[in-house]
Amino acid sequence: MGLIHNVKLKRILRSGWNGTCPECGKASMFNGWLKLADRCPNCGLDYKFAHADDGPAFFALCITAFPLTFIAVWLEVEFDPPWWVHALVSVPILAVGCLGSLRPFKGWLVASQYLNDAVQAGTESSWAKLDSHDHDAR
Repeated sequence: MGLIHNVKLKRILRSGWNGTCPECGKASMFNGWLKLADRCPNCGLDYKFAHADDGPAFFALCITAFPLTFIAVWLEVEFDPPWWVHALVSVPILAVGCLGSLRPFKGWLVASQYLNDAVQAGTESSWAKLDSHDHDAR
């Protein structure tokens, strides 16, 4: 089965891009811009399994910020503008690009973890302890 026809990949990409539950695909998995909901309001999927950590920031830097930095460098090399042009052009392009891509990257990582039953090797008991402490604090 080719990558283009991979049903699981399509589901991961759709769920992540739209920010919807990876199980039912109907309700939002987010409770704010980047905060995951405790559970899906439609199907009840518990998001305790999701530990995206620094993954979204890493992908935003590598996939979004790195190419956008070339726009700022090109602007500098080609036109040699004053500093305020970079403040008005380069900074907003980088900020909007990176902040705008964080949510889809986090959604893709959460959907990937769910659909692939992913856990870090040997850390299941550690995550269970952390999750139990989170519930005790509530």
